[in-house]
Amino acid sequence: MFRTPLPITRLVESAKLKYKVFKSSSPYKLVVGSSGIHDQGWIGSDIFGLNILKEENWDFYFKKNSIQNIMGEHVWEHLTQEDGALAAENCYKFLQKGGTLRIAVPDGYHKDPEYIDFVKPGGKGAGADDHKVLYNYQSLGKMLEVIGFKVTPVEYFDENKHFVTSDWSLSHGTIRRSLKFDERNKDGNPNYTSLIIDATKV
Repeated sequence: MFRTPLPITRLVESAKLKYKVFKSSSPYKLVVGSSGIHDQGWIGSDIFGLNILKEENWDFYFKKNSIQNIMGEHVWEHLTQEDGALAAENCYKFLQKGGTLRIAVPDGYHKDPEYIDFVKPGGKGAGADDHKVLYNYQSLGKMLEVIGFKVTPVEYFDENKHFVTSDWSLSHGTIRRSLKFDERNKDGNPNYTSLIIDATKV
């Protein structure tokens, strides 16, 4: 089976992202690791177009302090803790003051042991073989606070396995693996949810 050489893939995706940014206007709304899935008005990107670990890669598309919202749904668990912090630092640099980074990851405090087995590093779920970290609202929040963000957990299980959610704003990005939008929760129970945190640049 023929596969496009990686350098060509990167060039094509880079050109696509550059065009999307060109057609949009600052302040931008950016989804990282979107796999082509994003709401209208948002710029979708993936690692072939934007490597969130490399500041020089961000510089190619954006000016610092030019992005209003950044969203990453089930991206940070694929990074080591060190790389996750680096990615969040780059987000901080390119967000405008008052801008928000919304991160959603598998929830390490989820009450269902089967869920944990599904999402933990090396777990049995699709893609879990590449998971590096299983965050909870405390560990992810602390990492973001150290960078300088003001942290607001918006949907999560706490350390006592109690589910907490709020009427969170879609203006910061739609998280599809959440109580409201995941079909697995159609009975009203948090069967498959994410830890969702909003981190605001102050």
